[in-house]
Amino acid sequence: MTVKVSMTVNGKPVSDEVEERTLLVTYLRETLHLTGTHVGCDTAQCGACTVELDGRAVKACNLLAMQAEGANVVTIEGIAKADGTLHPMQEAFRQNHGLQCGFCTPGMVISAIDLVKNNPSPTEQQIRSQLDGNFCRCTGYHNIVKAVRAGAEAMRG
Repeated sequence: MTVKVSMTVNGKPVSDEVEERTLLVTYLRETLHLTGTHVGCDTAQCGACTVELDGRAVKACNLLAMQAEGANVVTIEGIAKADGTLHPMQEAFRQNHGLQCGFCTPGMVISAIDLVKNNPSPTEQQIRSQLDGNFCRCTGYHNIVKAVRAGAEAMRG
């Protein structure tokens, strides 16, 4: 059985017929071809699929596409400026070597932005706590925490 879903993704209205069991992450990747949102575990544990849904970070592998009906979704592809200028958090990850293979990075960046929007000056413990649901299998979290701190400072201005 299919259902019609309509939402705004990265500032653009989209509408499609999808199988009612289609996950939001599948819809983003396979229908909209926004492949920056990764599928890492399909069990909402790794955080690679994290997107912003109506202003808060959520794991897109844990939601059906139809649950995002009428919502505003922002993926990693939607946070840079139209001219290609990176979001301050993306730039901070780049400058502070907060990534290695890059697989977990989109989810980390979205989670970090969510943290800073709600807490502009997070402590190291708050950063680590926020990123607890985002796994990086390549590196320790030292540079990621450093990047989030730098990104928070840049977002504050």
